Amino acid sequence: MTDAQTGGPLDLGLLRTFLAVHRSGSFTAAARLVGLSQPTVTAQMRALERQLGRELFTRGPRGVGPTPVADDLAARVAAPLDALEAVTGGASAARGPAEPVRLAGPAELVGLRVLPALAPLTGRGVRLRVGTGLTDDLLDGLRAGHHDLVISTYRPRGRALVAVPLMDEEFVLVAAPAWAERIGGAERVAAAGPAALRGAPLVTYAEDLPIARRYWRHVFGTRLAGPAAITVPDLRGVLAAVVAGAGISVLPRYLCLAELAAGTLVPLLSPEDPPINTAYLAGRAGSPDHPHLALVREVLLREARAW
Repeated sequence: MTDAQTGGPLDLGLLRTFLAVHRSGSFTAAARLVGLSQPTVTAQMRALERQLGRELFTRGPRGVGPTPVADDLAARVAAPLDALEAVTGGASAARGPAEPVRLAGPAELVGLRVLPALAPLTGRGVRLRVGTGLTDDLLDGLRAGHHDLVISTYRPRGRALVAVPLMDEEFVLVAAPAWAERIGGAERVAAAGPAALRGAPLVTYAEDLPIARRYWRHVFGTRLAGPAAITVPDLRGVLAAVVAGAGISVLPRYLCLAELAAGTLVPLLSPEDPPINTAYLAGRAGSPDHPHLALVREVLLREARAW
């Protein structure tokens, strides 16, 4: 490719590194993506800036930000470079086993839905390295090149990542039968609203009661006040505590389907418009050099239709 300003050819290696920096927002992350050292990436970007005679990135506290010149250059080179990577990636994949696909997401969703959906792929030679954690941390890891795909509890922002809706999770207010009886059942909650729940211990996965607060606001139109009786940083632990009779909680319906069917949990309310959260399947922008990544993505999107 030739630059219109200098009239000279732009080195494809420099452009490949430039695109990795532009998409990841970090020289360090780009170095991992292209298999170079961070000082080499820095030197290459300085060389490209000298050739163009323009600054491409500005440094910030969390990495680098592109200048308008960089945005324009990325728009011009992304499609040709991605097409070239697709061709050369296919050739290199034939020389040896594919690298594992690095997937991360919320522990509960990964354990109950994602791994059962992807398990058959091991018979097709797919290798997986699975991580769990909070969405903000996982998306930072995706930008930095630590993950290939992340299941995010919200749509990520920024040009470095692309995301598509994966599934909707409905939240349900639940209790063990004994607590439901003490409260007066779904009829009383429907009639009295949150007043019927006053005094019932609340079990949640964080002190700021994120899921429960959203349920109270969406369904009851009021603010949830008061501390939790139990906090467990894993929704499966919350589920176990509520089944054992610790109190009430708000849980994703997919997580407690079996308990609701068995009667060890009962819904305390069935609103016509329950709160719903959309989970997204996020990856880095561009066509990745990985023969199994598209397969994992395709299977997840297909299987999620039944979740």
